[in-house]
Amino acid sequence: MDNFWDHLQTLTDAQSIISLGFYFLLIVVFAETGLFFGFFLPGDYLLFMSGLLCSAGKLNVSIYTLVLSLIAAGVLGNYTGYWFGYRAGPKLFSKSNSIFFKQRYVKLAEDFYLKYGGMALVLGRFFPIIRTFAPIFAGVVKVDLRKFTFYNIIGSFGWVCTFTLAGYFLGRKYPQIKDYMEYIIIGLIIITTIPLVITFIRQVVTNKRRVKELK
Repeated sequence: MDNFWDHLQTLTDAQSIISLGFYFLLIVVFAETGLFFGFFLPGDYLLFMSGLLCSAGKLNVSIYTLVLSLIAAGVLGNYTGYWFGYRAGPKLFSKSNSIFFKQRYVKLAEDFYLKYGGMALVLGRFFPIIRTFAPIFAGVVKVDLRKFTFYNIIGSFGWVCTFTLAGYFLGRKYPQIKDYMEYIIIGLIIITTIPLVITFIRQVVTNKRRVKELK
């Protein structure tokens, strides 16, 4: 059991992931953007950290290779999530909760998608949990594949370029920024989590109103 939690802690720590190598980094990005059990992976600051370490020469790839490879991993991850949702269909909504699956996450992605439509696949990239379950829900409702492909590519491009290039150029201009990584990571977590907390609170309030109306 201790080994399991040690491995889980490694997967939630960006620096540990990157230290395992470039290809492992791509696998983690792929998993978070398309496999329902990847929702806990540290996407945003993983991209930022990879750009930062690339600028310091601690990743043995160029920034061009890094960005293009991460975009490809994000696109393939979303295709996998779409395929899973397409195949699982409505059965996904009756799946039991487990350590790697929460029914409320599917509902959260559903509400987000219904509010923003196809743009949810672009905007959802910037929010934890949503970026994992939005493509899955798109598959459940059988979004047109060409439309899905368009939003998939745009979303992956915007997400990867925003965080990875931010880390890279800040690292080039301010090399000392690596000494403040703990604060940067905490800041990114807070910024990307706030919208989810607001959405969850609104959902709870809406559900309570519906219950009162039924009474």
